[in-house]
Amino acid sequence: MAHGSLYAGRMVARPGVRFMLRHPAHILGMSFGAGLIPFAPGTFGTLVAFPLFWWLHPRLEPLQFLSFLGLLFVLGVWVCGRTGRALGIDDHKAIVWDETVAFLIVLFFTPPLLAWQAFAFLLFRLFDIFKPGPIRAIEKMFRGGFGVMIDDLVAAFFALLCLALYKAFVPVGGWFGSGLV
Repeated sequence: MAHGSLYAGRMVARPGVRFMLRHPAHILGMSFGAGLIPFAPGTFGTLVAFPLFWWLHPRLEPLQFLSFLGLLFVLGVWVCGRTGRALGIDDHKAIVWDETVAFLIVLFFTPPLLAWQAFAFLLFRLFDIFKPGPIRAIEKMFRGGFGVMIDDLVAAFFALLCLALYKAFVPVGGWFGSGLV
């Protein structure tokens, strides 16, 4: 897959602010500009979830928060599909809304301590970058906006599974001291 994009009939090496501002879907698809960062855009898209979570979590009841996450996922299917079509590549590196939404889900189920959130961030990024087993298979199975969103949802699931296993099987005090118990 090419890393450039077809926009207005010409090949563009990397979308810029101008492209992002042409449509609200592009603003969200690029997580408010995080996807425009030329190195590790997925990591920066994941980081966008932190301030969003810290602002939303105290304001919403758990069921409201989960419903909102579901809405963000469905919106993400459209946003990522629209932005991918405009860029000419379904899962362009600049599209990072999938990372933002998936990590919001991880944060919702993670204990509200910075050490746990940092550990969750590391696990999610590892699963998202390396895409072991079923994550890679699901990524290849689906196209368009749904395909962009679903592999990150599966990466979120595996990150949460690892967090749960850590919490269940690592003795009190853990490998990270009392911060992750």
